[in-house]
Amino acid sequence: MKKNVHPMERVARILIGAVLVSMAFFGPENAWFLLGAIPLATGLIGWCPPYAMLGFNTCNIGKKTT
Repeated sequence: MKKNVHPMERVARILIGAVLVSMAFFGPENAWFLLGAIPLATGLIGWCPPYAMLGFNTCNIGKKTT
């Protein structure tokens, strides 16, 4: 699996996922916290399956090509 998620996007995914997962312990009692596992996992791994299927790669954004 080649990484296809930009480092800044990974940080955002990890933070959002952690907040949603924490709702299992602190916050309203519902199953929505399970959705936090998806951005948390893709942020930790650095690979997003929908990006791979659609051909997106945000890793190269902001890099200079010479």
